Amino acid sequence: METSKSSPTGGGPFRIYTPDSIGKAVRHYRLQEGLTQEQLAELTGLNRTYLSDLERGKETEQVKRILRLLRQLGVRMSLDKADW
Repeated sequence: METSKSSPTGGGPFRIYTPDSIGKAVRHYRLQEGLTQEQLAELTGLNRTYLSDLERGKETEQVKRILRLLRQLGVRMSLDKADW
């Protein structure tokens, strides 16, 4: 399954089904904010290499657990730009 976007301009929301779809969404919103991976990693307290792995769609243990939980519950997750 791939990332679905509601608008042709790629503004989201992003439907999350796979590690790749999470990565595409994170990269989209990071670039939209004008941040480098290094800047976002510093702001969030994450390792830049972890952020890079996420953006490349690597299935980390945390991502695997979240997706397994969503599948078990029969729900989907969408990411959209927040107002806060």
